[in-house]
Amino acid sequence: MYQIDYKKPIHVYFVGIGGISMSGLAEILMSRGFRVSGSDRDKSSITENLEKHGVKVFYGQKEENITKDIDLAVFTAAIHPDNPEFKAVERLGIPHMTRAVLLGEIMRNYETPAAVSGTHGKTTTTSMLSEILINAGTDPTLSVGGILKSISGNVRVGKSGCFVTEACEYTNSFLSLFPKIGIILDIDADHLDFFKDINDIRHSFRRFAGLIPEDGTLIINSTIPDLNEITDGLKCHVVTYGSDSSSDYYPSEISYDEHAHPTYTLHSRDTKSGSVLPDSRITLRIPGEHNVYNSLAAVAAADIYGVGRGTTISSLKTFEGTDRRFELKGQFNGVAVIDDYAHHPTEIRATLNAALKYPHNKIWCVFQSHTYSRTKALMHEFAEALTLADEVILADIYPARETDNLGISAETLQKEILNLGHPCYYFGSFDEIVKFARKNCNKNDLLITMGAGNVYEIGDALVEK
Repeated sequence: MYQIDYKKPIHVYFVGIGGISMSGLAEILMSRGFRVSGSDRDKSSITENLEKHGVKVFYGQKEENITKDIDLAVFTAAIHPDNPEFKAVERLGIPHMTRAVLLGEIMRNYETPAAVSGTHGKTTTTSMLSEILINAGTDPTLSVGGILKSISGNVRVGKSGCFVTEACEYTNSFLSLFPKIGIILDIDADHLDFFKDINDIRHSFRRFAGLIPEDGTLIINSTIPDLNEITDGLKCHVVTYGSDSSSDYYPSEISYDEHAHPTYTLHSRDTKSGSVLPDSRITLRIPGEHNVYNSLAAVAAADIYGVGRGTTISSLKTFEGTDRRFELKGQFNGVAVIDDYAHHPTEIRATLNAALKYPHNKIWCVFQSHTYSRTKALMHEFAEALTLADEVILADIYPARETDNLGISAETLQKEILNLGHPCYYFGSFDEIVKFARKNCNKNDLLITMGAGNVYEIGDALVEK
């Protein structure tokens, strides 16, 4: 395996450099003196920004783009062996690796790399921890899966030994990482186009936990079923967080303000000595009980990094979330418009439960399911979760990487919801949804656009500029 050494910068070529994650890794390497070039299908604000910083970007992936002076090529998972640049790299014998492997290689150059994993909540928890570490003056390097408002992007390049990244389980990419601090937020059935079943997913998370060295720490949600299957026999230190005093970190006296922002009392103990630490009152500016538990994981990690509790509390109080996580977009006709990335039944429940505590007369959920495989595997779970909204509007399924519809459509999900006795509408175009919402939503209603695709465009069209 080719190893990235910050002391020996080389020429790295990124195939798909315009992606948010790939461009972030390119930026990190550039900051360390590496020569970076790459290609993408189309020009974008990301590629234009890279070009301003001296990166040579080719538009269109062609064999002639690959030259002998390239020391390492990096590919996204979407690149197949028949890609002309991939074939050229192999023909010239240029070392190459996936984006996930590169991320792991970058982590090896930091003293205390942290990886935030879990089926849900990775971006929010990574962002919370990032905000805390920035405010604590640790000068971290960060790789976040969404746009963090305080750094106006998804990457921050620091000069310390502190590195924080998300760790995605899809295609087992997180098994290429080298964390000293690992976080497992939850383990749920998802990405069933890759994993066989929930036991296969749990096995991968166990392997992820096993990556943490003896002098490292695993922070894990104690409410995960059969937790011992994940933690037994690990060489690293294990810290738990959960809903009660059986965990090292847990909340009590949770209350909410008029916008569903929670405040709670934090209970914790020094996980090395076992001594109970003074209780702290924590207030969040992002809604929902699920974010109480995300914040517990961030607090536990901040404690390992040695951040003072006062800095942690103040950072969480001012943290405003990331893009597409219960993001208030604006209003139309007195109707508040929220956008959220939820694309799994567990996430839908969490978001809609938060919305129930938000001011509203009626909750409208405009949902765009993400991938046919996920929709088919979790059809009934999607239907049940969506019934938490008063009214459900479905857009066509966003196929993402998939070309086979598996014999289902948004109308299949609509029938499942209707069979539960709940109102549900389907429209084949965004324009129809916009027109229907303008006609039927009333003042003081709450409309949430929800999904991992481009459903946010509906909210953008509705919001009055």
